[in-house]
Amino acid sequence: MPETKRLPKRDEVALQDKWRIEDLYASDDDWEADFSKLERLASEFGRFAGTLAGSAQQLYTALREQDEISMLMERVYVYAGQKNHEDMGDSRYQQLVMRAQVLMSRVGEALSFMEPEILGISDEVMERYLAGYEPLNLYRRYLQEKRRMREHILSKEMESVLAKAANMGNAPQNIFQVFNNADLDFGTVTDEDGKTVQLTHGRYIPFLESQNVRVRREAFEKVYAAYKQFKNTLAAAFDANVQQERFFAEMRNYGSSMEMELDGGNIPVSVYQRLIEAVHSHMDLMHRYVALRRRVLGVDELHMYDLHVPLVMQKDNRYSFEEAKQIVRRGLAPLGEDYLRLLDEGFGQGWIDVYENQGKRSGAYSWGAYGTHPYVLLNYNGSLNHVFTLAHEMGHAIHSHYSDQVQPYPYAGYRIFVAEVASTCNEALLIHDLLEHAADVQEKRYLINYFLDQFKSTLYRQTMFAEFEQKVHQMGQEGQSLTADVLCEIYLGLNRRYFGEEMVVDPEIAMEWARIPHFYTPFYVYQYATGFSAAIAISSRILNGEPGIVEKYKEFLSGGSSKDPIDLLKICGVDMTSPQPVEEALKVFERYLNEFSELV
Repeated sequence: MPETKRLPKRDEVALQDKWRIEDLYASDDDWEADFSKLERLASEFGRFAGTLAGSAQQLYTALREQDEISMLMERVYVYAGQKNHEDMGDSRYQQLVMRAQVLMSRVGEALSFMEPEILGISDEVMERYLAGYEPLNLYRRYLQEKRRMREHILSKEMESVLAKAANMGNAPQNIFQVFNNADLDFGTVTDEDGKTVQLTHGRYIPFLESQNVRVRREAFEKVYAAYKQFKNTLAAAFDANVQQERFFAEMRNYGSSMEMELDGGNIPVSVYQRLIEAVHSHMDLMHRYVALRRRVLGVDELHMYDLHVPLVMQKDNRYSFEEAKQIVRRGLAPLGEDYLRLLDEGFGQGWIDVYENQGKRSGAYSWGAYGTHPYVLLNYNGSLNHVFTLAHEMGHAIHSHYSDQVQPYPYAGYRIFVAEVASTCNEALLIHDLLEHAADVQEKRYLINYFLDQFKSTLYRQTMFAEFEQKVHQMGQEGQSLTADVLCEIYLGLNRRYFGEEMVVDPEIAMEWARIPHFYTPFYVYQYATGFSAAIAISSRILNGEPGIVEKYKEFLSGGSSKDPIDLLKICGVDMTSPQPVEEALKVFERYLNEFSELV
């Protein structure tokens, strides 16, 4: 019988390879104590209702207690979520997450009178309060932002109703996450050595990187066959998520779900559309890349399962986690000793959960709560891609650390629009360093191929995802039903447009929409593409030694939400309201595409 490789159980993972979750709570009992405290604070918060306009001091006191509740809710929710992500089959922590979500809804309801009541204070009175009571100026920007969004904040009664509805609004995402991480079974794949290996989320891409086309095709077909078995259920969950977005957008007087999601960061809808238009205008570069990939692989037909296999093999293309840390550290040296010190702290002080185990949440992320260090979840497999994932997620983590250290709680959390800039800047710096240290032409070809794949995956693919979201949410807004067949047809058509005639767009790829977790956080993915473009611009300035750019970049990292995201990026000389950053990134893609064509 062929040997079957088994993932370790959570309790079999070495301590040094786990994040130090006890830095949030030493035990579940401590979590329970804060949970009870939070219940009490939320139930008592109603005493402020009807009093906010009474005086500047009363408004300040209510805002401070709101912050205390929000910080505590953050800690309670993050701990429950991260313990759940360690093993999503563990019913204890499934229960903790559900309890935290229910409590979050109750907290939202308890705080829901704040915004309408604040908006009931006239501009004249508010300015008098701010001028006459200095402590209240901590909340000046917060209060200005609430007033900017005045037309989207409803009456006290309606805000209470929406707060109660928030938990139901989370249901589609919760259903998908449990199904995708705990219930879905992809079966096994026979690897290159004839061994039967369990096919998991974490192993899927490594199988697609195999030089053996049979292995790639088998993994590809089995993954999408698994999703296809449940296509109608998955479409129902997807449609429910679109409809809950539509509901909240309409209730808050937005013209669309996109407008609502972008408005939180004061991002013009035109930025989203401009990204898609810019990529459309350079689709020829993507088609050239596809043609080049087919030629280098030496195949008559290029299939969707051929997109991840490296075009150039490196002799030692697997790295221990210790090697990965050293590679990342060297690549980020241009950011200075202060940045490297934080990187070392993250590597050595329990920020990171390193390897895949049974039931562990797939993918990678950085998360955390104000007042504690950030956390990074990985499913590290030793590939170069995962070395870059380490650099990427530590970019998020250190961004959070800078913001938390400099900004008070109301402004510590940065907007999603800038969330991918620091992470992608790290990747851009790392690829430059690796190219600088390339031992020979073969290694340089390998690295350029990797960088081209990053452009393909981040700038083009994420823009395709963004266009898919734009189309399906528009259909949902118009009341059209998003059945599995409709979703598959739209998704298949977009793949054909983006990859061009040189690609065989296999019918299985029509189900890919069903396996993208980010679609349950609507209008998020476009920011990977805009963030990638901004990061290319910033990293180029850093590598070119522009005077003061590292200090400006750290000012950006420390900005939290103290300014609009567009203005934060302007600190580094990047203006995302213009097409220039996206155009610059696509020019870099073209330059590396030309160089790679000459090298192969």
